[in-house]
Amino acid sequence: MLPEDRLAQIVQRFEFLEAQLNDGAAPDQIARISREYAELKPVVAQIDRWRAGRAGLEEARALLSDPELRDLAQDELRRLEAELPALERDLRIALLPRDAADAQPAILEIRPGTGGDEAALFAGDLLEMYRRHAEGQGWQFQMLELTRTELGGVKEAIARIEGEGVFARMKYESGVHRVQRVPTTESGGRIHTSAATVAVLPEAAEDVAIDIPAADIRIDTMRASGAGGQHVNTTDSAVRITHLPTGIVVTSSEKSQHQNRANAMAVLRARLYDMQRAAADAERAADRRAQVGSGDRSERIRTYNFPQGRMTDHRINLTLYALDRIMAGDLTETIDALTAHDQAARLAEAL
Repeated sequence: MLPEDRLAQIVQRFEFLEAQLNDGAAPDQIARISREYAELKPVVAQIDRWRAGRAGLEEARALLSDPELRDLAQDELRRLEAELPALERDLRIALLPRDAADAQPAILEIRPGTGGDEAALFAGDLLEMYRRHAEGQGWQFQMLELTRTELGGVKEAIARIEGEGVFARMKYESGVHRVQRVPTTESGGRIHTSAATVAVLPEAAEDVAIDIPAADIRIDTMRASGAGGQHVNTTDSAVRITHLPTGIVVTSSEKSQHQNRANAMAVLRARLYDMQRAAADAERAADRRAQVGSGDRSERIRTYNFPQGRMTDHRINLTLYALDRIMAGDLTETIDALTAHDQAARLAEAL
């Protein structure tokens, strides 16, 4: 049975927040209250649906004793008895603890792995796939750093993606992505296998304590450069920040030195935040690495087979013969399946 006292507390909290917003909360509290209100709203809606189903079930049972309404009551009873398990499951999922970072923007990092020039070209294809996916979702996609190879592939790409539920949806993309195809540089028509690594990090919220003392970083400015004339300028506007305790190095090469500092610090905060989250996950559950959302970037998570037109996600044994559509940015079916698998695993763990 679902804990009625907990459901009542959630509804009471939601109504309290709603009253605060309607009465005019203090300006410095509006953002926090609005955020919590938005998080609770779908949970309360699910509670209402479950409660309505339960109430309807009791009413239908009571009407069974009325000869004139018995047939109608039996039909209603069968319908509600069939619907109620799904309503309860949906409510249990809504009550699962939320990842505090789910609502945050995401920092996307893509780098080629094994495979030389072909790996860099595939990294570029992944970058375009995620850019198109973000565009289709109505998210903002901002390049922070892009270094290309002479053949037009990607040596390193860092982007910031902002929108509703970005990290909640994109966090399953972290890992090694493998491609099997005939490279454009291959004259013999042989299929090659190469790989690229994807990291999706939550941007650290302003209220998250990520302490970066000035003594812990070294900031260097330099002249930006890139293959094919990209980001080339004649002033020392590019910024490289080195975090001395961890050795993390972040660069940004846009035209504005001020913006480059801000971009680089945002990426550094995201990486340090990701390290904190990884350490907390390791302490919380030894088997976390086996779960879909572990974010282990050494794990091969997906294969894109171009000759067969298929994509296989190895974590959930999902194979889709829709590679053209996927590479064009349509990741909805894949991400939905990964989300459902993760929710089912966490639900089973909670029971």
